[in-house]
Amino acid sequence: MTKPAVLVARAVFPAVLERLAQHFEVSSNQSDATWSADELAARLAGKQGVFTTASERIDAALLARCPDLKIAANMAVGYNNFDLDAMSARGVLATNAPDVLTETTADFGFALLMATARRIAESEHYLRAGQWTKWSYDLFAGSDVHGATLGILGMGRIGQGIARRGAHGFGMNVVYHNRSRLTPELESACKARYVGKQELLQQADHLVLVLPYSPASHHAIGAAELAQMKPTATLINIARGGIVDDAALAAALKDRRIAAAGLDVFEGEPSVHPGLLDVPNVVLTPHIASASVPTRLAMANLAADNLIGYLVHGKPLTPLNAAALHA
Repeated sequence: MTKPAVLVARAVFPAVLERLAQHFEVSSNQSDATWSADELAARLAGKQGVFTTASERIDAALLARCPDLKIAANMAVGYNNFDLDAMSARGVLATNAPDVLTETTADFGFALLMATARRIAESEHYLRAGQWTKWSYDLFAGSDVHGATLGILGMGRIGQGIARRGAHGFGMNVVYHNRSRLTPELESACKARYVGKQELLQQADHLVLVLPYSPASHHAIGAAELAQMKPTATLINIARGGIVDDAALAAALKDRRIAAAGLDVFEGEPSVHPGLLDVPNVVLTPHIASASVPTRLAMANLAADNLIGYLVHGKPLTPLNAAALHA
């Protein structure tokens, strides 16, 4: 019996490829080449499944050229690289990798908050450049984390994880805004209080963005929102590029309209707005919030499990558009 054919669009753990090879004819991209949309479509010819990351766009134009495709399995919790409407219309299943990265990403979000608040990257650059010659009372004096007000925009699983760390670990006052309010039980577990977006911006000493990207959330933080924040506040983005207007943020940082920012995601990444590279009061990391070895392996295995579950057993684990199963 002929095995289904799948494409692994980016480099991944060899052990995951070995698992997939037990069930499929696998074409892989272990060189991790960056493919154009045309190149991706060409490589998907005759494939029933594709293992994707956030960098592969699955939309109507690609699907029209790939009539054999039945499933795209994302090795990420975010899926703004998928046009779900187009996929559903074609009967192509979309899956993602939720839950397995929640705690690791929350760890990183809090680490980025602390590095930003305490000016760790800025002070390290100063030291490495040989500029440290004496102690002084205000040398890289930052802001406190303990006891401060932690604001969270987007209160899904990761946002709740950050809230718990702040409230229970650092005695922070936690306020949040979300499309829908949490249950009283979840609010109590997170020690979090629901507020409107304007109040969130005005109250937060440290504002963490953890909302999914969509057209509605594009530039949810722009010049107008930054103007409402405290001049002593920090902004942390571990969500998705495009949620922050990076040009407006660079200008706000340059003019010290807010104290600092910590960014793991960027508009048009891997490109970074040049204004963000020219200011000292920002910590920049290359989209690594989920990058622990155990978590990235779990994410890859869940994507593989979705391919195996659907193409071999007809039962995907984490479908995003279950209607496609009946298309």
